[in-house]
Amino acid sequence: MLRSLFIKDYALIEKLDIGFESGFSVITGETGAGKSIILGAIGLLLGQRADVRAIRQGASKCVIEARFDIGAYDMRPFFDANEIEYDDECILRREVQASGKSRAFINDSPASLQQMKELGEQLIDVHSQHQNLLLNKEDFQLNVLDILAHNDNALRQYRTLYNEWKQTERQLAELTEQAEKSRTDEDYTRFQLEQLEEANLTEGEQEELEQEADTLSHAEEIKAGLYKVDQLLTADEGGLIGQLKECCNTLNGLLRVYPPAKELAERTESAYIDLKDISQEVGAQGESIEFNPERLDEVNQRLNLIYSLQQKHRVQTLEELIALEEAYRQKLSELNSYDDQIAALTQQLAGEAEQVKRQAAVLTQARTAAAREVERQLMVRLVPLGIPNVRFQVEMGQRKEPGPQGEDTVSFLFSANKNGVLQNVSSVASGGEIARVMLAIKAMIAGAVKLPTIIFDEIDTGVSGEIADRMADMMQEMGHQNRQVISITHLPQIAARGHAHYKVYKRDNDTETNSHIRRLTNEERVEEIAHMLSGATLTEAALSNARALLAGTASH
Repeated sequence: MLRSLFIKDYALIEKLDIGFESGFSVITGETGAGKSIILGAIGLLLGQRADVRAIRQGASKCVIEARFDIGAYDMRPFFDANEIEYDDECILRREVQASGKSRAFINDSPASLQQMKELGEQLIDVHSQHQNLLLNKEDFQLNVLDILAHNDNALRQYRTLYNEWKQTERQLAELTEQAEKSRTDEDYTRFQLEQLEEANLTEGEQEELEQEADTLSHAEEIKAGLYKVDQLLTADEGGLIGQLKECCNTLNGLLRVYPPAKELAERTESAYIDLKDISQEVGAQGESIEFNPERLDEVNQRLNLIYSLQQKHRVQTLEELIALEEAYRQKLSELNSYDDQIAALTQQLAGEAEQVKRQAAVLTQARTAAAREVERQLMVRLVPLGIPNVRFQVEMGQRKEPGPQGEDTVSFLFSANKNGVLQNVSSVASGGEIARVMLAIKAMIAGAVKLPTIIFDEIDTGVSGEIADRMADMMQEMGHQNRQVISITHLPQIAARGHAHYKVYKRDNDTETNSHIRRLTNEERVEEIAHMLSGATLTEAALSNARALLAGTASH
């Protein structure tokens, strides 16, 4: 529960440091004194968006820090999951700089706003007047039923199944769309593939054909050149091979008188053998080269086919054409497999839909039982709150298709009169009645949720007298259940019931206005409640009434 709150340089607050008690406490103060400012600061600790305009004029940043006692609330799993050091005392701190930068800390460890929000929702429930509008929201009404039904695990399992089902549904839609698009392109793809297959392309073919085309185009030139080389090598007089043979013989003749000639002879012999091989190859190639216009025409036609296909498909190489051919083949193969994939996903989707419906039925059963309990408890709680003829019904229906929360629709129906027609509570209840219904709901679910601190911001709007007394009873009862309840109120009947009483007030100096809060002494409480009863002018009658209210509180 909230043990202390520190605020510095936030709105009209220069510096505020206040401790809070367990049980039921009240906060009072004139309109505009700064109660909403304190709630706004607490909102920052709950992960709400920061506004640099809230920084006190002239300050470089604002700081809000709260200390909580969480030893009795089993919150260690959150700290373990987020790798934050756990302690029975938890400190939340938020800093907002004038530059717009915001920082959040949990137990002095940097934290994200999402982490702060997640933890804050387990620490404090702030109920302001605008929350009464939630009474008309189906999500809120379902949440009430789920809390009372202890549906946490069942709802978590349902959402897992629901998300899997929706994911499969998206996959099936995407696959079906791909299949339809592929079928639209099937004739085009098949034509392109047939054209490439008909070309019967092979790797390396283009390079070989281009080389052959060059050779055939210059056949006479090549043949003449090879013939000339052959003559230089093999001519009877002056041919290189003959002269090299003579060199070998000469060197061998020197071996007897000049031993170093041996190596030279061997090297010359090797060159002679190589040159004879070259001569034979030159001769053979010269014989094989012929000008063949028919073959040249065939080669050019084949190359023109390859070039035109490359140009058509906007590729540079034969290998890219072959890869494209395989891609077209794969695309047609996939098209043939779409039906099988769609059939498999359709079957999977049907199975997952059935699981979703089964788990939704588990939620429906638990919610139906909880709905009867809501009806019973609200009747019991609203009668003492001045609605003696209240009729309350939780109407449940079924969606056409399961949604993120299940298959159920829910509507809270209300009538304050015996013979009145039951209608949606937000449509027929007055502001005061809605406030009482919300208080009754909060009191009802407080017992089902281990929420350390509940803050009511003027939930008593529109009520007075004995009804206010009964509302105070209910809040006081909630504060007795190992819980901290803080009520911001304008009603003296409720203010007198607090175990601790805090007052928010403003002070002006020559240059600025500052908001403050302090805990009142017993005598100060008498005066504050007397002011609430009679206004600015204190009368003895008001003081006497205030003492009577406080004395009556002590007897509760």
